[in-house]
Order: sequence, then C-alpha cells, then structure tokens
Amino acid sequence: MSESIGLPGHSSAPAVPPVPPVVPARRQWWRRPKGNPLSTALYLALLGLMTVIFLYPFVWAISSSLKPRTEVFDNRLIPRHWHPSNYLDLFRGVPDIATGVPFAHWFVNSIYIGVLAAGTVTISSALVAFAFAYFRFPLRNVLFGCVLGTMMLPGAVTMIPVYLIWNKIHLTGTQYPLWMMNLFGSAFYIFLLRQFFLGIPRELFEAARMDGDNYFSMFRRIALPLAKPALIVTFVFEFKASWTDLLKPLIYLNHDSQYTLPRGLYNLLGTLGPSNGGHGDYQIVIAGTVLATIPMIIIFFLGQRYFMEGIATQGRKG
Repeated sequence: MSESIGLPGHSSAPAVPPVPPVVPARRQWWRRPKGNPLSTALYLALLGLMTVIFLYPFVWAISSSLKPRTEVFDNRLIPRHWHPSNYLDLFRGVPDIATGVPFAHWFVNSIYIGVLAAGTVTISSALVAFAFAYFRFPLRNVLFGCVLGTMMLPGAVTMIPVYLIWNKIHLTGTQYPLWMMNLFGSAFYIFLLRQFFLGIPRELFEAARMDGDNYFSMFRRIALPLAKPALIVTFVFEFKASWTDLLKPLIYLNHDSQYTLPRGLYNLLGTLGPSNGGHGDYQIVIAGTVLATIPMIIIFFLGQRYFMEGIATQGRKG
C-alpha cells in the first residue's frame, strides 16, 4: 500500500487558485434604467402634476403675504405691487390690535411648549414601550391591548373630563395643560417604539444583565441608542402636533402673552377682520402663516433621513 507523503510545509492536495470577487457593474449615473418610455413619461407627468398641486397653496400664500391689502385675493402668483412690510408688522406689533403682542413672542411660546411636549412624550412613551417589549408578565398582551384601545376614543369624549381635572388642580389658564399631559405617554408612540424595541436582539440585554447592568441601564445604554430613528420620529411628530394645535390653546389660554402661534394667528384673524372693526388686513395673517410653516419644513428636511431609516427598518422586520 502506497502513501503519498507530502513535504513539510506543503499540502499534498493540489493548489486551487483563488476565485476573484465578483464586482457588480457600476451603472453610470446619467443613464436611466431601461423600461417602457410611455409608462415612464406617464409616471413623470403624474408626479409633476401632484407636485404642483401640493406646492401651489404654499406658493400662493407666499405671494399673498407680499401683496398690499387690496390685492391679496387676486390669485396672481407674482405680485403686481410688492409689500414686504407685512412681515415687519408681525414682529413690531400689529397697529390695529389695542393690546398688540409681537409675533416673536408667540413664536417663542410655540417653541417652548413644542419642545416640552415632544420631549416628555418621547421619554414617557419609550419607558412604557420598553416595559412591554422586554418584560414577560401576566396579562401583558391584555394591558397592551387596553393601551391601544385608548386610540379609539375621540378627543371630544375626554375633553370635558380632562378640563375638569386641570381645573380642579387650578392649572387652567396656564400653559401647563398644553404639555404636561404628555408625561403619561401616548398610545400611538408606545406602539411605534415597542415595535422597534422588539427588533433588538434579546441576547444583547441578557449579556448586559450578566455584566451587572440594571434595567434602567439597559434601557439607557442599549435600547435608546438602537431605537434612535424611532425616537427622532416620535419627537418630530409630537413637535409638529404641538406646533399646529389650536384646540388646547383655545381651551386653556386666556391672555395674549401666553398665546402660541396658532392661537395668536386666530386672534389676529378675528381682530383684523371687518366684523371686529378691522380693515381686513388678511395679508398680515397670511404672512404669519408662512412664517409658522417654514420651521416645519426645515425640521422635516433635517429629519427625513431618520424617517427613511425607520421605514427601512420596519420593512426588514416584515
């Protein structure tokens, strides 16, 4: 019986040449993917039409905010006579208002309340969502179903009981009800964050427990960093909801110095209108609306990467 004896340092098996890695062909950026030209043209035409429909109201508002009072509703996108002093009237105080509060004060109030509302609901909802995602306890699914069931209640059903609670603790007429409700979380954000926390491998938390971390440390060091896209989405959604909310400021705010932007613009609309002795200076109200919209556009562009990342994460889970 013959044996093949290899030399030291050499293998008796024949050498296999390495396989070069497959590099995908790079598509040149100026070339479109091949397809039906007719369907592509229809798609682009529909996309362009929807873009124009979406942008037209905002472009009209910008144009009307730069017009004098007599030309506000002439539907010309390029003003015949430019009147940019409408924006100056907002910041120096509108002369037609006896207790003229500067627009900048309402702007600061909206930022202050929006940040508090978004920050509190993000933290409180994340804590509740982490508890539902990590802990295993009896009736967990039943309790989570009860939390989701609160989303079915219209706001009009709880409006009067909630007002009576704030009135009982003597906080009506203040700005606290506009953001302190969020200390108890929100069912929608709890559901959103729980889905992200469920996608985190449980082995990470078990390894942290073996290293001596407590539950709050795991929440702070593991859960929150990995769920950053969902946290940012929650913050942006709630900030936008607080920024555009008119109902709660109408119910709880009584003084001009407490007004947010929607409440202040509503006050401007009522005061400058002809029914209240005003001159119908709607161009000033429209200018305020434009300035109130611009921050939301900026925030969306800053956070759109996290929106896309959150959607992609949910798609991978599905």
